[in-house]
Amino acid sequence: MNERVRFKTKRGPGKAEEELASLAWGLAHPARVAILRLLLDRGECVCGAIVDRMPLAQATVSQHLKVLKETGWIEGEIDGPRVCYCPAKGASARFRELMQGLDPGERRG
Repeated sequence: MNERVRFKTKRGPGKAEEELASLAWGLAHPARVAILRLLLDRGECVCGAIVDRMPLAQATVSQHLKVLKETGWIEGEIDGPRVCYCPAKGASARFRELMQGLDPGERRG
């Protein structure tokens, strides 16, 4: 049988793979997971309050907040001189949905 007929054409990562990789990168550090948990528990929080709860320097917390925001896990709203962060709606549900595609029991067409 012809090799081209038997196997699907090779393809690179698609939008779903890129989205999953981005969300996974956002959680790829324990401090970011801890910050996200803090925000999920509190609903929202200003940066200074997050710094007070973390055993990290303010600059380090700010960098982790930046990654979480860039990867879609949190949203930030400027309130005068402060930034108030909150969990992004639907991010965890989307992450779970994308992860289901990696389950060996789930066959994708």
